[in-house]
Amino acid sequence: MSRDILVLYYSRSGHTARLARLVARGVEEAGLQARLRQVPPVAPVTETAQPPEPEEGAPYASRQDLLECAGLALGSPTRFGNMAAPLKYFLDNTGAEWASGALAGKPAAVFTSTSTMHGGQESTLLSMALPLLHHGMLLVGVPYTEPALTATQSGGTPYGASHVSGAQGDNAISEHERELARALGRRLADVARRLADSNS
Repeated sequence: MSRDILVLYYSRSGHTARLARLVARGVEEAGLQARLRQVPPVAPVTETAQPPEPEEGAPYASRQDLLECAGLALGSPTRFGNMAAPLKYFLDNTGAEWASGALAGKPAAVFTSTSTMHGGQESTLLSMALPLLHHGMLLVGVPYTEPALTATQSGGTPYGASHVSGAQGDNAISEHERELARALGRRLADVARRLADSNS
């Protein structure tokens, strides 16, 4: 089996990127490799092209990353209770992978960051889950067996890992948010391994 879990995200202010690195750490704690990738921003002027590699952060994702992954963690900040347009644009262009069933049967998880506690975390996570279900992926959440899920006073949901960045974006990721992001990565990697073992 591929030992890579693709941790794919869009981040504008850096909060979702930091959460992605924590999910990736959890993946690696469980013995698999995390492949960090981001999607480029979309421009209102369609003639404006993005450079082939971002100036900072993870490389841009390719279709090959999707084909080679054993599982997928998908992250986005919230935009009016929905995933950000760059991530939606990327997913909207995965019709060939949908038609071929490239992601069917692979585990997936979602994570997000919002400015406020009630800024649409859960609806954003659910919006990211919908295309993954269409791809035939198996969704993995955060179970209540994780003590941080009931202890958190900020981010963290059973639908996926999350962070409340604050209205000015100055909230550090809390210890509970960190624990839950890493737990999500570990669980995703564990499910990927179990699925591979059952098919071997």
